[in-house]
Amino acid sequence: QVELVESGGGLVQAGGSLRLSCAVSGTIFAINAMGWYRQAPGKQRELVADIKSGGSRNYADSVKGRFSISRDNANNTVYLQMNSLKPEDTAVYYCKANVIRTHYGDYVIYWGQGTQVTVSS
Repeated sequence: QVELVESGGGLVQAGGSLRLSCAVSGTIFAINAMGWYRQAPGKQRELVADIKSGGSRNYADSVKGRFSISRDNANNTVYLQMNSLKPEDTAVYYCKANVIRTHYGDYVIYWGQGTQVTVSS
């Protein structure tokens, strides 16, 4: 069993900051990519940022220069620092982890339950 527990969402004014955390626990051989996605009402879920086990990062164009993703491999935790927040950043943010189950490299994708981020204008 693998569980992803997110925290850090909330209500913030435009221009403010929030930091999201996602801790992965359970039977884990290793974790490859970890990332954050978001889904606003009436829209499809979209990638915000992801980070590979080696540290390479990828960001959506809409958050480049404002958001920063990082990970603590020792504690199987991924973070999303969100600065200069805008009302259009309002969404439910989901954590995703590609959990490797054995030394053969087979992996399963797990999702967190989601955390609400609301940015007021």
